[in-house]
Amino acid sequence: MNTGVHTGVNNAVEIRGLIKTYGETHAVAGVDLDVRTGEVFALLGPNGAGKTTTIEILEGYRDRDGGTVSVLGEDPSKAGLAWRNKIGIVLQSNNDAAEITVEEILNFFSDYYVNPRNVDEVINAVGLEEKRKARGRELSGGQRRRLDVALGILGNPELLFLDEPTTGFDPEARRAFWDLIRGLRADGTTILLTTHYLDEAEALADRVGVINHGRIIEVATPATLGGRDSAKVIVRWSENGSAQEERTDSPTEFLRSLGTRFTGEIPDLTVSRPTLEDIYISMIEGQG
Repeated sequence: MNTGVHTGVNNAVEIRGLIKTYGETHAVAGVDLDVRTGEVFALLGPNGAGKTTTIEILEGYRDRDGGTVSVLGEDPSKAGLAWRNKIGIVLQSNNDAAEITVEEILNFFSDYYVNPRNVDEVINAVGLEEKRKARGRELSGGQRRRLDVALGILGNPELLFLDEPTTGFDPEARRAFWDLIRGLRADGTTILLTTHYLDEAEALADRVGVINHGRIIEVATPATLGGRDSAKVIVRWSENGSAQEERTDSPTEFLRSLGTRFTGEIPDLTVSRPTLEDIYISMIEGQG
């Protein structure tokens, strides 16, 4: 099974044998994982799976108990200010700086970076041109999240950490935010994303990794995770007043056979492979 280790590849993040314990609890129990330079990588897992602890170790905010970690070529536990200037962190949204304008807060924080992006360019990049003079308390949830991202990319990072970036967004705001992330990737930024939204992972990620009980279950593209691309096709229809379902490796043949039982259209017919969410849930439930 693919666990995300790729030798000879240019990696922004390399983890080998990562361990973190709290008393007798193994929050991270021997994780091996690579994140390739320039990709969007989504780390998926239920609450308590170990993903937050792993991310905090990569960010340099939590010590590890074992294993090796390299982020942009350095150990986060020992890296200095020059390294920190290369990473951007977007935590779950908060309401700090409620009385400061978008422009003011970005100008203030830009002074902390060695090579900050131009504030006007950042404001344009996150779509806050019309809100540059607005105070934090005047922003909508989606606009506030864009400001969070603006702060995360202000230092012109090579690697951006996004923690549950669209929690609480309405569908329109989520999709606008996805466009922003795609734009950052197109500019060459490596992005490590955690999310509970499987459609978000499928829309954004080049690869996904599933973690549970402190261990990586599998790393793959969204289309191939858990053998999704070769999974049985699910055919659903209605017959004799009840819903029917068949899983088959030969959907065309099955549909021909099914069609002989009806004089017209097959009622409520759908044909699909398992969704990423279906595969993810089966993987998590299979871990007990």
